[in-house]
Amino acid sequence: MSAPAPPPVIAMRGIRKEYGQADSRVVALAGVDLVVLRGEYVAIIGPSGSGKSTLMNIIGCLDRPSAGTYALDGEEASALPDHRLANVRNRKIGFIFQNFNLLSRANALENVELPLRYRGLSARERRRLALQSLDRVGLANRVTHRPNELSGGQRQRVAIARALVTQPALLLADEPTGALDRRTGREIITLFDELHAAGSTIVVVTHDPEVAAYTRRRVSLVDGAVVEDGPVPRAEAAG
Repeated sequence: MSAPAPPPVIAMRGIRKEYGQADSRVVALAGVDLVVLRGEYVAIIGPSGSGKSTLMNIIGCLDRPSAGTYALDGEEASALPDHRLANVRNRKIGFIFQNFNLLSRANALENVELPLRYRGLSARERRRLALQSLDRVGLANRVTHRPNELSGGQRQRVAIARALVTQPALLLADEPTGALDRRTGREIITLFDELHAAGSTIVVVTHDPEVAAYTRRRVSLVDGAVVEDGPVPRAEAAG
């Protein structure tokens, strides 16, 4: 008898997000359904005000929906209390931000170790895993460098290593090339392609069609609703 299929990494049904009350109410998400399977490489794309940042915050367990259900890697997240939501976020998601969000006074190794401190691992084990993660992104020779001693592309690689170090179910990237020049941005997208090929589940939130073209599936939002969800045409794909 074959083993049951693993649960989707993301399973959203009827996700709504509203702000304000009565006549001042703003609907940021208007009933989004989204399923992302293990190993997928997905772009969530849309113009400013489309709801993509709101959706990213809910996917990342940084915010809660007003209505609907959200299971992250088989674990219901939409109604968890704050302390349990933070625990799920730390265990299941590796975040990659546009502006890197590195600690300026910490070196690359210390920045990558940071998520592991919340897991009670020994200093020796934290160091081993962080060195392994930095090597994976090509920065084994930069472990003692602080962010101001690194290029923008190297800082984003440190951020990716930090996201990878916990072996999360999901890599969630917010405009990961937005602070980089075109050539360096392509290097980072090439790294994402390698991580996807190695089995990582990746969701990239972007307004840039060129970045979305490197992924395998595109989910387009307009006015808080999904208007397109399908594979990126290979003639269009840049990867």
